[in-house]
Amino acid sequence: MRTTYLVCYDIRDDKRLRRVAGICEGYGLRVQFSVFECDLNQSNRVELERELREAMNLKEDQVLFVSLGPSEGRGDRVIQALGVPYSKLDSPCYVV
Repeated sequence: MRTTYLVCYDIRDDKRLRRVAGICEGYGLRVQFSVFECDLNQSNRVELERELREAMNLKEDQVLFVSLGPSEGRGDRVIQALGVPYSKLDSPCYVV
C-alpha cells in the first residue's frame, strides 16, 4: 500500500540543500521550494530515508515526513494558499 507524505526539509548548507532537493525530486512532486508530495510504499520510504540520511548533517539539518494517509481513494488533491497564489513548481524549464 502506498501512502502520501509531505516531505519538508530545512538544510543549513547550500551544497547539502541541492543534494537533498535532488533526492526528493526523484521521489515526488515539488509543492514549494522545500516541500515535496511523495507517494511511497514502505520500501520506497526506507530507501528515501537512507538517501537523505547520507546527504544531510543529522546534527544541523531536519527533514519531516508528514503522512497524508493512503494514496488510493483519497479523492482530489486540494491546495489552498494564503498570500501568494499556489502554482505548481514542477513546470518545464526552457533554455534558450
